[in-house]
Amino acid sequence: MTTTEIDYDAIKKSQRAAWETGDYTRVGNTLQIMAERLVEAADVRAGQKVLDVACGQGNVALAAALRFADATGVDYAVNLLERGRARAAAQSADITFLEGDAEQLPVPDGSFDATLSTVGVMFAPNQQRAADELVRVTTPGGKIGHASWTPTGMIGNLFKTVSGWNKPPAGVVPPTLWGTTERLTELFGERVEWISLTKREYVFRYRSPEHLSEWFRTYYGPMTRFAGTLSGADAEKFAADIADVARRFNTATDGTVVAPAEYLEAVGIRRG
Repeated sequence: MTTTEIDYDAIKKSQRAAWETGDYTRVGNTLQIMAERLVEAADVRAGQKVLDVACGQGNVALAAALRFADATGVDYAVNLLERGRARAAAQSADITFLEGDAEQLPVPDGSFDATLSTVGVMFAPNQQRAADELVRVTTPGGKIGHASWTPTGMIGNLFKTVSGWNKPPAGVVPPTLWGTTERLTELFGERVEWISLTKREYVFRYRSPEHLSEWFRTYYGPMTRFAGTLSGADAEKFAADIADVARRFNTATDGTVVAPAEYLEAVGIRRG
């Protein structure tokens, strides 16, 4: 199947409905440290214009704004934008939130000093279009950076488990490819000079593997939406399969979950 044969608009409509299900902020807020690390790695300065792409509840935008940058967040899930605005207000952070698609960002060419994303842009179904947009909106000499789950880490394995139950659309490549240097070379070519490609870990901490499974099935929009279609033995098996992923990566011995999840933190400079 070629790119032109894939109905990306239909896929994004379904994705948007999924992210607006449940309450992703209950998961996303726990990942704030990833945004703090990325903003530091990109050396964001006060007064710089920073765009948080597929921002969700605004982790990167908030981290940038608290460093006195001029922060903007873009996402197509309006409920998450509202949560982002509430978070910004609660922390007296001046952030602009815009409804928009990562594959068609509603901002002018070359308008940002740093264009960043934490586990957000990786979910755009047309990966090449999303990468092109990151380049387009970044000023020459500006930074492009993202944090993306890797295929082999805990979340990569979680996604593979979910895909075994709920097949992704035909022709769409796994989002975790953003967590590989090979895919970044394919997507950006010579347009970005990568100055930092660092494998990091975010550690998930839950009361038990079953607690992690319940939390994700209740709040993680795409998983919540699918779990709602199951009942009986299927629902129980799906819940157990999610818990088993957490169990495989768990390093704790006290019954709780302390599970490192690998991601790639990538920062580059947009060439002119």
